[in-house]
Amino acid sequence: MKRKLIAAIGIAGMMVSIAACGDNDDKGSSNSGADAKELTVWLTVDAQNNWPDLVKAADAAVKKKHPGIKINHEYYGWPDKNAKLDAVLATDKAPDVVEMGNTEMLSYMVKGAFAPVDPAKFSNSSAWLDGLKASVTYDGKTYGVPYYAGGRVANWRKDVFASVGVKTPPKTYAELTSALDKVQKKEGDKFSAWYQPTRDWYAAMSFVYDAGGSIAKEDGGQWKANLSSPESIKGLTAFKSVVDKYMHGDKTKDESDRYIVYGQGKSGMIFGAAWEGATSADPKNDKTGKLKNNLENFVMPGPSGKNMPVFLGGSDLAVPVKSKAQAVATEWINAFTGPSGQKGLMAKGNLPNNKTDLETLKNDPATAVPATAAESNWFVPMAPGWGQVEKAQVLQTMLQNIGTGKKSVEAAAKEADAAIDKVINTK
Repeated sequence: MKRKLIAAIGIAGMMVSIAACGDNDDKGSSNSGADAKELTVWLTVDAQNNWPDLVKAADAAVKKKHPGIKINHEYYGWPDKNAKLDAVLATDKAPDVVEMGNTEMLSYMVKGAFAPVDPAKFSNSSAWLDGLKASVTYDGKTYGVPYYAGGRVANWRKDVFASVGVKTPPKTYAELTSALDKVQKKEGDKFSAWYQPTRDWYAAMSFVYDAGGSIAKEDGGQWKANLSSPESIKGLTAFKSVVDKYMHGDKTKDESDRYIVYGQGKSGMIFGAAWEGATSADPKNDKTGKLKNNLENFVMPGPSGKNMPVFLGGSDLAVPVKSKAQAVATEWINAFTGPSGQKGLMAKGNLPNNKTDLETLKNDPATAVPATAAESNWFVPMAPGWGQVEKAQVLQTMLQNIGTGKKSVEAAAKEADAAIDKVINTK
């Protein structure tokens, strides 16, 4: 609560200050800082710990073009970053480049905190992954640059499925449910053939988008909730079937500790972030002693007959509107996220920000699964009030009501639509 309060105060103060900055066009403000002598870059500790060489390479590229420039770096943990950013954006000491989680971008774009950028100035911008491109786009303008992506995959225990005669990952949804049925019958109701937390809206909405539905749709500049459409209902019904048949854990939980539950050995499969399987197999989480070398990722097939669309997480880089070095900031971002940067990020196990590089990962057995899964992706509605929808946990409440049987799919979806429509167009 304290962090949220600080963030709220910071945003409020920030907006009073930003209001005096005037409008910016896609070429950058009049205070573009093309001859800036100093640049401040805020990144999360992921860059500091895992790819500091890529940061140094971007610095070197900018220093070569701007001899004598001083580049400062500050690194933050994810839980702390936004409260500190909100506070500093209310002052005249804004950083020039800031890393944002792609789901964090929207509220800042709506409030006018970031300067628009010209996508043409950035390498591979025409091939940015759809979900990442959506995360930096608001009201027809681009306010950031995709940095890297993280996808979602299915992961199963090979020994559990081999015990019922299934030795290769399923290619179709029918093959998957047939295998799950066999496992569930063999293991009984104290075992989850598929541990699928009910409140996991990222997974549930994958079913919705797979069925041709959506959370909300835009028409004439206005957003309208769409969860009670026939297509969305079809997807929610398919999700409920999974929870009913294969999920025998607590049906009021979300996905936050899924990797821990999976490591306890009471489930045969999960569908989540690509890192979760390996984390479950870590000795400190593996309570079975059997998971190492026994877990396998595979591309999640959808009921539609196509690969399941996955929520595409990741990071973006943005230039605060109050930066005094916007032009050099965009140069640094391009150096960091360009071809050599993407190659380095991929070598560290990340998905690239663009489809061209993603294609190369599909041809490598070590990266083929997450790369193939990421090709079909979705992102949240880029509506001004989406942040309020998330804060109110509208989707989680709907899914818990569906999963526990408190409400029918249709009734829960209709209630969620009403709640979404109240706020989704509100800044």
